Order: sequence, then C-alpha cells, then structure tokens
Amino acid sequence: MTETLKEYLKHYDATEYPSVLVTVDTVLLTYHEDAIKVLLVKRASHPDIDHWGLPGGFLDQSKDKSLEDAANRNIEAKTNIRPPYLEQIQTVGSGNRDPRGWSMSVIFSALVPIAACKANVDSVEEARWFDMDEARKLKLAFDHKQAIEAAFERHKQKALYSFIPVYALTQPMTLTELRRVHELLIGKTIQRKSFIRRAEASDMFTDTGKTTQDKGRPAALYKVKSAVKDYRFVRNIEA
Repeated sequence: MTETLKEYLKHYDATEYPSVLVTVDTVLLTYHEDAIKVLLVKRASHPDIDHWGLPGGFLDQSKDKSLEDAANRNIEAKTNIRPPYLEQIQTVGSGNRDPRGWSMSVIFSALVPIAACKANVDSVEEARWFDMDEARKLKLAFDHKQAIEAAFERHKQKALYSFIPVYALTQPMTLTELRRVHELLIGKTIQRKSFIRRAEASDMFTDTGKTTQDKGRPAALYKVKSAVKDYRFVRNIEA
C-alpha cells in the first residue's frame, strides 16, 4: 500500500539535500530632481564589503509567507513604506555569484514616491538614492548592476503601453511630471498634447481641483485611480 503524504513527511529529511542560499533583492526606483534614481545600500560585511548594492536579504521562512512578503519586508526596513507597485523581474542563480556557496536571488522592482520615504532613507547612513547614470558607473555588489538594468528595461517597456510610471511620483502630481517620467524611461521626448489626450481619454486620473503654487502658469494636480495598474494604451508610445 502506498504511504500517505502525512506518513511520507514524518521521515522526510530536508538536510539530506544540499542547501542553496536564497535572497530577495529589490530595485527601488523613484523620480526626483528631473532624474530616475535607484536606491542603493552600502554593504557592512563580507562578501563585497563596502560595495554599494541593492536592498534585500535572505528569505526568512519564519516571517515570509511568499517572495512578495520578503521583498516588502526588506523594502519597509529601508523606506518605512509598502510600495504602491511591486513586480518580480527575474531570478538569477549560480555556483559562482557568491563565495559563500551556490546561491540564487529573486529580483523584484518597485516604484516609490520619494517624498513618502525620503526621511527614513536619509536617516539610514548606508542608504542613498543614486541617479541611474551615476549608479551605472559604480562597481556594485554581486550581479546587482545587471539586475538594475533588467528592472530599468522592464519599466521602459511598461512606459510604452501603460501609466505604471505614475507610481514613482508623489501625489497629487501634474501630467507634465508624469510625461517627464515616461520620457526619462523611454529615452525620448513625447509630444505634450498627444500625451495629455492619452491621459484624459484613459479616465485613470482624478482632478483634485487644486493647482501648483510654483512660479509660472498654474498646472492642475491629479491623483491616480487604483485601476491604473490594469490599464493599457490602445496604441503604444513609439520608442
């Protein structure tokens, strides 16, 4: 008679199999000072001590019910917020990426408004926002540079057919700010009137009735509707 699952688990020993180091790392992106920025942390211990790298850490089986839980836990530890948009980008693994042993990392990416987490990040000595161009010139820990590029490319593609980049903005925001985030991700100028028509036709934004108080012509301030995650352009923006 075939044994039941309960009987099988009684004598199953996971230690019979080689263990693998499993980490969850996140590429956190935001928009600030007319640039896309990525959050990096300086490693305080080996391996790659004193190198900048992505915020993350080992999977904690006692705390994390899912990979997303692990990503959110590590993000909250650095920013004190739960990101409004989080996406799994890739999984990487090999026997030579970490001198401690065979390792794999599940890479997530999140878009966060800098105003919501700036105070917390500024209070952490080893955490800092870097312009993408600056981050690309650094020697980063492990294979984190490739992870950042993969995440940036994913958000570039999202910017071509959705309003997902809005999650990098502090709300309320202007449509000019949203267009600029799209431009920085795509790497090209977007025609202003065409972008505004897309935004208005989408019905994904609520006019707050307020305007900017800066010098110059006041601009309307908007808030994003939750359904924006599922909205897709009828026709992509041309890259």
